[in-house]
Amino acid sequence: MDKILPIALVLSLISCNTPIDKNDGVFFAGEIVNPTNEYVVLFKGSTALDSAKLDDNNRFAFQLNSVEDGLYHFNHSPEQQYVYLERGDSVWIRLNTLYFDESLSFSGTNEDLNNFLLEVFLANEDVEQLMYSEYYELEADEFSEKIDALRKDKLQTLEELGKEKELTEMAHSIAEASINYTFYRYKEVYPFKHKGKLKEKELHDLPSNFYDYRKNVDYGDSNLTYLRPYYEFMKTHMGNLSYMTCSESCDKINGAIKNHLHFNQHKLGMIDSLIGEKELKDNLFRNVAFNYLLREHNAPDSNKVFIDEFQKISGNNMHIKEIENLYQGIRNIQPNSPVPNIDVISIEDDTVSLPTLTEDKNVVFYFWSGADKNHYQNIFSRVKELQKQKPGYEFIGINIKTDDTNWKAIVKKFDFDTNSQYKANDFEQITEKLILVPMNKCVIAKDELIVDAFSNIYWNNL
Repeated sequence: MDKILPIALVLSLISCNTPIDKNDGVFFAGEIVNPTNEYVVLFKGSTALDSAKLDDNNRFAFQLNSVEDGLYHFNHSPEQQYVYLERGDSVWIRLNTLYFDESLSFSGTNEDLNNFLLEVFLANEDVEQLMYSEYYELEADEFSEKIDALRKDKLQTLEELGKEKELTEMAHSIAEASINYTFYRYKEVYPFKHKGKLKEKELHDLPSNFYDYRKNVDYGDSNLTYLRPYYEFMKTHMGNLSYMTCSESCDKINGAIKNHLHFNQHKLGMIDSLIGEKELKDNLFRNVAFNYLLREHNAPDSNKVFIDEFQKISGNNMHIKEIENLYQGIRNIQPNSPVPNIDVISIEDDTVSLPTLTEDKNVVFYFWSGADKNHYQNIFSRVKELQKQKPGYEFIGINIKTDDTNWKAIVKKFDFDTNSQYKANDFEQITEKLILVPMNKCVIAKDELIVDAFSNIYWNNL
C-alpha cells in the first residue's frame, strides 16, 4: 500500500488549492480510488462542517477558514474514518474504497500522528485475533501481564514519535487515549470471554487490582467523544458495570441475563449517573436503545415500557427522533401487519410497490449494496442455495445505495433473473420502514402481509 500521496497529486492539489497560511485555517484534500459516492463530508462531532464533490479525477478539497484543534472525521458513504486537524494544517489523504482503512494514508502536516492513529486502529484487528486465539483462555493475572505489556509497547512507540515530531498536548493526549482505551476494553470483556472460552457456568472471581485502570477513566472528555477506542470502551464498560451491580431481579441464569428489560433500564441509569459529556451520553443512550429494541423486537409491551423510560431519562437526546422512529417502525412490521408501501425500481426502470410483489405468493426480500463486494457475493451465493432448497419461495433482491450502472452490471454478472432484482428508490425510507439492521436480515412476506420482518438470510427458518 502506498504510504505517501503521489507527488503528482500533491503538486496538482497545491497548484489548484494553495494551502492557507499557518494559524488561518485548514486545508484538507485527497484522492479516492473507486469512489462509492460523489461527495466527501467533513464532520466535527455530529456536525457536518462542509461537503466536497469529487472532480473528474476523483479528487476533493476543503479549505476551512476557522477550525478548532482536535479530532474530526470524514465520510465517503458508506465508510468513514477520523483525521486529527490543527489550525494551519495542510493534510492530504489517498485511499481505495475496495480496502478503505487498509489503503488510507496521510501526508502533509500532522501526517505522522494521523498515520499513527490509523496504525493503532488497524493493529487492533490483529490484537483481537490474538485475544480470541490465546489470551482469553489465560487466568486473570497472566492475562493482565500480557495486556499491560502490549499497551506499554504501544505507548513507547508513541513516546518515540513524540521525540521525533513535536506533538501538541492535545495531539499526544488523543494518541495516548487511543492506545489506553483499546487495551482497557479488553480487560472489560475478559471475564465474559474467559467464561465462554472455558465453557464455564459462572464468571471467575478477579484479583482485587484487576480493574485498577478504571481510576484513570475520564467520563467527560469532549475531545475523545468520537475517538473509536474510547467510545467502544465506554459501551463495554457501561455494560460491565451494569451487569456486575445489577440486582437479582435481572434474573441471571448460568451467568446470563434473562430479564433484558430490567438490565437495559439499569444500564440507562448507569450512563445517566456516570457520563458527564452530553454528546457521549446521547450516543451511549442511542446504542442501548437500538440494541434493546432490535433484540426485543417481538416484545411490544416491554418495548413500550422501555421507550417510556428512555424518554423520561433522555427526552432531549439528539437522537430521540431516530430512536422513536425505530420503535414505531418495529411496531409497524410485526407479524400479520401489511407490507409497507415502499416503491422500488425494476431493471427496466419501472416503479413497483413492495406489497404488489407479494401478491398470492411467499416472498423473501433480501438486501445488498454494491459498496461491499464480499457481502453481496456471500449473499448471492446463499440465495442460490436457498432457491434450490426452498422452491416454494420467491427470493427478491433489493439493492441500496448503488448507482444504476453498477447495480445493473452486478446483477448481470451474477446471472440473476432480472425480474427478481430491484433497487430502493428512497434509502432512508426503506431503512426506516423495514429496519435494515443488520444487512444480513431478510423479510418474509405472503399475500401483502408480514410473516417475519426480522429473519436472517443465513438462518434456516423458512
